[in-house]
Amino acid sequence: MYCHSNPMRPLTSIVSYPERGDGGDSRYRGNCSPKLIEDLIGFFKPKEICDYMCGSGTTKAAADKAGIRSHLYDLHSGFDIMNCDIPERPEFVFWHPPYWDIIQYSDVMYRASDVMQKYGYDPKRLDLSRIERWDDFVSAMNYAMMKQFSALENGGRMAVLMGDIKKKGRLYSMLAEIVKPGTLENIIIKAQHNCFSDRTQYSGKFIPILHEYVMIVRKDSPVLIPILMTQSSAVDIRDMPGATWRDVVAAVLEQCKEPVALSFLYEQIEPHKKAQANKWWKEKIRQTLQINPMHFTHDGRGMWSLNRNAA
Repeated sequence: MYCHSNPMRPLTSIVSYPERGDGGDSRYRGNCSPKLIEDLIGFFKPKEICDYMCGSGTTKAAADKAGIRSHLYDLHSGFDIMNCDIPERPEFVFWHPPYWDIIQYSDVMYRASDVMQKYGYDPKRLDLSRIERWDDFVSAMNYAMMKQFSALENGGRMAVLMGDIKKKGRLYSMLAEIVKPGTLENIIIKAQHNCFSDRTQYSGKFIPILHEYVMIVRKDSPVLIPILMTQSSAVDIRDMPGATWRDVVAAVLEQCKEPVALSFLYEQIEPHKKAQANKWWKEKIRQTLQINPMHFTHDGRGMWSLNRNAA
């Protein structure tokens, strides 16, 4: 019989669990609060829940508390999400993938040799947390996402807990780059507590990350699935539809250490869409330089430079 684990705790778009709660192993790094899973179960009321990267078993503890069935799998217990078939047609999947290589699991949280002896494979070769390149990690994450979503029964849901990573001044966002199949139903912000960053002093403009995301997607069609995905590409500002003439001229001059002639500006802009879409593009360049003295400096004899002191 179903029993709501905590009827007094409503699920909202922002959740916070200062006290972790009971379930799973708090020593297993990256392990989430069972209260989150309890609240997801309490709100959506599935009859069973599946977790294909179960870690220390937090999902089972939350399911047991709610009185529903659970099916748990992990690389450390004989299941490789990238190569093994998903046995169920899940109604509800909770997935907490690794946050790239921030925490490595195989041979850190469990012994790879034990897995190899028992199941016949080396988990280090299959561990998403050991993937070196971000783009390769994103590809693996998205394959695993689509594999689990494809196994859902029609009307089923996936709740994916994920975070952002900062390395060398760059933000790597799992939420931004994860594939989003089906109906994007909810994004929940989950506050993080007792983070390593709480005890660290940072220099420069580093903003510590104190939150995670729970993305909830729903499968509303058995065959035709809408998919939202991020595509990374480099676009020249001279070809961007939203760029103004001032933007384009400033971008060209910004690359130049010394004043340049009008002919250089013509040469740099002519092959691009901004010029090709305007018959009078040379006149537009000259006009742009003349009506924006705050941004462009006339250095005499047809030479121009960017005013780098402009506010």
